[in-house]
Amino acid sequence: MTLSNLPPLVTVFGGSGFVGRHVVRALARRGYRIRIAVRRPDLAGFLQPLGNVGQISFVQANLRYRDSVDAAVNGADHVVNCVGILFESGRNGFDAVQEFGARAVAEAARKVGASLTHISAIGADAKSDSAYAASKGRAEAGIKAILPDATILRPSIVFGPEDGFFNKFAAMARIAPVLPLVGGGKTKFQPVYVGDVAEVVARAVDGSIARGKIYELGGRDVSTFKQCLEMMLDVVGRKRPLLALPFGVASLIGSIASAIPLITPPLTSDQVKLLKKDNVVSAEAKAEGRTLEGLGIEPVTMASILPTYLVQYRPHGQYSGSGKDA
Repeated sequence: MTLSNLPPLVTVFGGSGFVGRHVVRALARRGYRIRIAVRRPDLAGFLQPLGNVGQISFVQANLRYRDSVDAAVNGADHVVNCVGILFESGRNGFDAVQEFGARAVAEAARKVGASLTHISAIGADAKSDSAYAASKGRAEAGIKAILPDATILRPSIVFGPEDGFFNKFAAMARIAPVLPLVGGGKTKFQPVYVGDVAEVVARAVDGSIARGKIYELGGRDVSTFKQCLEMMLDVVGRKRPLLALPFGVASLIGSIASAIPLITPPLTSDQVKLLKKDNVVSAEAKAEGRTLEGLGIEPVTMASILPTYLVQYRPHGQYSGSGKDA
């Protein structure tokens, strides 16, 4: 195969992360050459079997270091940015990773003439009082100024085998006598399956969806925080009281937890701010077809996926329940 006949090359930043690995799988199935840009390539080898021999390669890159970003994008036809953080740690702050880093990726893509797909989040707003949401909003504005035809995807809470939402609360249900309902558990979510998000990314790389738009990705069901926890508890076969936690108290707990070094805080004060607003697809996105359904994708339901990976949290694992369940 000559160089001109090679499949297009896609650089995926954050390809070893939760969403990133599913993006890599979707792109590999389509036959793309994939360059995975991560801080620790030595820890990303588990992605190799997702493609054929020579289809997937790795490169060291850190969004805080522009030279490494440029090197990772060099020669790429398309760039996908899956990098995001839920809390700040050391030099990996929201501004550095989610704003400066996103702009660096966009500038690098423009430099080599590559198209760009960027994964943001529902609620991204430069004017938000949440540092997370504000950095996401500024990143979107920066990307659009650099690459007006960039495709931006805003998913709601993403669920799937390695998610940080249902897994976290299911693990908590193993040992905690009660589960917290921040703000009374009234916040509405529209959880979206990670495979559906990856499919949209792949279609963006294919060029089969309109570029230059912001797509909002939500699942079929809109559920409150409380309903999500109740569904999780039902799946794992555990009964735990749900304790309403006022926003003020939750924020205080989050501040204290964030101040403890060398641990991943279960909750931060900034995440409490996010929980004050619903996380669902907007009416505008629905009307304009900038949703999964608008793209002709039938959203995968939580009921069909949660039991496939939360089974590990049942009292006796896969052998809990009836013989049929086992």
